[in-house]
Amino acid sequence: MRSVSLVTVALAMPLAAASTCHPPKWTVGQTVLTTSGPVEGHAAAVASEVSEYLGIPYAQPPVGSLRFQPPVRYNGTQRVDGKNFGFSCIPSNLTAFDAEYPQELIEQFGITDVGLELIKSINNPGIPVSEDCLTLNIWTKPQTGEKRKAVMVWVHGGTFISGSSAVPDYNGQFFAEQEDVVLVTINYRVSFFGFPGNPHGPQNLGLLDQRLAVEWVRDNIAAFGGDPSRITLFGESAGGASVDHYTHAFASNPIIAAAISMSGTVTGIRPRPAADAAYIWYNTTTALNCGDASTTPPSQILSCMQSATPHQIVATLRNVINSPIPMPYSPTVDETLVFSSPQTHPVAMIPLLIGNNDNEAGLFRVFLPPLFPDNVTREEEFWHGDNQSKFSCPAGARAARSAREGNPTWRYRWHGVFANTELATRPPSGAYHYSEVGVLFGTLKGNTREEETVGRWMRGAWGAFARDPVKGLERYGRGKGKGWPRYDEEGKTLARIGLEGREVSFVRGDFYDAGC
Repeated sequence: MRSVSLVTVALAMPLAAASTCHPPKWTVGQTVLTTSGPVEGHAAAVASEVSEYLGIPYAQPPVGSLRFQPPVRYNGTQRVDGKNFGFSCIPSNLTAFDAEYPQELIEQFGITDVGLELIKSINNPGIPVSEDCLTLNIWTKPQTGEKRKAVMVWVHGGTFISGSSAVPDYNGQFFAEQEDVVLVTINYRVSFFGFPGNPHGPQNLGLLDQRLAVEWVRDNIAAFGGDPSRITLFGESAGGASVDHYTHAFASNPIIAAAISMSGTVTGIRPRPAADAAYIWYNTTTALNCGDASTTPPSQILSCMQSATPHQIVATLRNVINSPIPMPYSPTVDETLVFSSPQTHPVAMIPLLIGNNDNEAGLFRVFLPPLFPDNVTREEEFWHGDNQSKFSCPAGARAARSAREGNPTWRYRWHGVFANTELATRPPSGAYHYSEVGVLFGTLKGNTREEETVGRWMRGAWGAFARDPVKGLERYGRGKGKGWPRYDEEGKTLARIGLEGREVSFVRGDFYDAGC
């Protein structure tokens, strides 16, 4: 322990120096000293002036006695080569046919080639998985722009059961190239490993992973040219809900300066009640012959579960859509990180950018046969209601609360529909859940001119918010007579992005909140 402490102090000295004075010259891919050890970098594959650092460990591998426990900070002196993404965290299935989407549904919904590739990518095929997965990635360009750049930390989605920072859509090189920011993506534990539901143990391990990753960024990002006082946490779907959870869980000490919640809130993607989480835990422990609540001491159950192989655990997990419990592996109400009444719980007093997509259900409905096969009108009404109850109305309520409490707040709605994002044709999938992510990161191929313009505008807006969360968006595009006014339910403040291929237009703030 003494030797580790000395190493930590030795590493802290150059880091402190890096935080106070900018190096006279930055070499692309130069080695950077961190609390995880010296990290080697390289030029990004396409944006060759961007330095890329991959697979940096921020927590000790959560294996053995650390399985089902809060993350433990990683401190090391060994060189990190930074060339490859780390392992993805172990997922579970969304449906029973994740590996092979049925031909009858392809024909029924008119699934496009683009859509089929998206559906097949749900469980990150081809990306290696392991419990040893708590790593992050950094893209930066310190040789230009601000000497201490705003930092954007991306939390991936995936229904809390899958997802990875190695997904190609999240590659940060184009964001870091266009915008004067440092872009960070993180892994966190998902599915049963991140949200086990043990009633006698710590809950919401995946959310604690996210917090530790933010702490690592705060402590190390200055050495990559970033400003630890200007960290924006942003994410989509389960990542968007995670960002919202974060603002509630760490209201008094958020570390972050701003938040962007995309298609996910704590009231829309609702957490599990503790009783449901415990049911899932004991269902799994019983299946693995580790005991149940009535016959076996909790400590004995935990020890047995920590000795099981990951394969044995995964074999017991439920398909999410077929589960009798909604979102069976997800944040759990514990009144510490996740709250039963989030609407009345304090939130971090920081600027917020929040929004959702015009037809979120365009993705979800293709995993289910029609619910009302003989009544098209009723089918459409159901999915419209699903959009409202899970996405539009919660985003509106969260934006209204943020503005009411005096935080600079902005709200958007994504409308972009492009040939290389089209999912289904019967009915048209429209601007479905997740369809904006590749456009935002600039990682799609075959973009039209309009799509490229919309993507650049969106990256610019997100970057402007990160650089100056208080006034950046009000000033953004001002030279063109635009600017994005703060959210007001009654004013023309809701930004419609990508509508009919255009960058942005504005409507009344509550324009889409009918029935809320």
